[in-house]
Amino acid sequence: MADENEALKMQVRERQLQLEVLQLRSRFGIQRLAGSDEDIRFYTRFATYKHFLAFWKLVEPAANTKMVRITNANSAISWDSSQPTTTTTTLPPIDELLLFLMHLSVGLHLRDLAERFGIHRTTVSRIISTWTHFLYQLLGSKRLWIPHKVVRAHLPPEFSAFPDTQVVLDCTEVFCQTPSSLLLQSEAFSTYKSHATFKAMIGMAPHGAITFVSGLYAGSMSDREIFKLSGIVSLLTPDMAIMVDKGFLVDNLVQCKVYRPAFLSKQTQMSREDVRQTQSIARLRVHVERCIRRVKENKLFDKAIPLSVCGSIEELFNVACFLVNYQNGPLPGSQLTGLLSDLCGSRVLANIY
Repeated sequence: MADENEALKMQVRERQLQLEVLQLRSRFGIQRLAGSDEDIRFYTRFATYKHFLAFWKLVEPAANTKMVRITNANSAISWDSSQPTTTTTTLPPIDELLLFLMHLSVGLHLRDLAERFGIHRTTVSRIISTWTHFLYQLLGSKRLWIPHKVVRAHLPPEFSAFPDTQVVLDCTEVFCQTPSSLLLQSEAFSTYKSHATFKAMIGMAPHGAITFVSGLYAGSMSDREIFKLSGIVSLLTPDMAIMVDKGFLVDNLVQCKVYRPAFLSKQTQMSREDVRQTQSIARLRVHVERCIRRVKENKLFDKAIPLSVCGSIEELFNVACFLVNYQNGPLPGSQLTGLLSDLCGSRVLANIY
């Protein structure tokens, strides 16, 4: 009789274990993706599961102590570590991060995410708002800007002809819903994209990390106007240089040197030196264009941003830019290596690159 009872208990334990395994497989979460780096790349844009966990270890302490939950879309949120964290979902925090990244990277709708994670759509919306603000404050609070002597110390050989380059700048645009107001339509309309857009300026250090992200501006604004309003002017000193495209006519706005492709102007032909420099700048500017492409590979930006979320899209776009420094390995041709971990706030990442 005792042997039969023990056998029954063993069967019950086995069934419970099988049930737990089935529940784990049926519920969408990080454990479900842990065995496939391909799935991790698809859903989060992190290169591997190891990269994802390294980033999680970076943000986990602040997520447990500083995160302020958004319970109302219209609530005023402050970054205050003295304010207690309140739990509003049944998801583990690491799965909340996964949900946020799936929204950004794959562009999944709230209903889809709600079905996958087994929670209400309103809860999904709050999680996305909470993590957007949290990561914006956490990663953006470092302001990304790197001291000039550090940039010089890690200058890649490709920039040897431009050794004082502090940042390579370019503007990019994301589509937004066309406003009903004719005045707003004219302000948001981009002649380059033939659509209403938001426009931002992104800066990349020579070694490959994004070190500056402006706010989002109306699509009709010029590169010069955005440069002037972005706040980067106050960060530039006379011993620095910036590398820009032809549209950045900013020489009289800064004290530093400006590297820019030469204009033909009234000349019928550029000099040999101008041609060489223009070709060199074009080759180097490819790297910032690839950085921007990584940002815009997030599927959320594939479609026009609804005007109803314009209040949070700037933070979301900035977070997408910040995450590029953590999600991928070095850009091919750039010497990022372990430097990214120190400059962007995580020594944990040094063991990966």
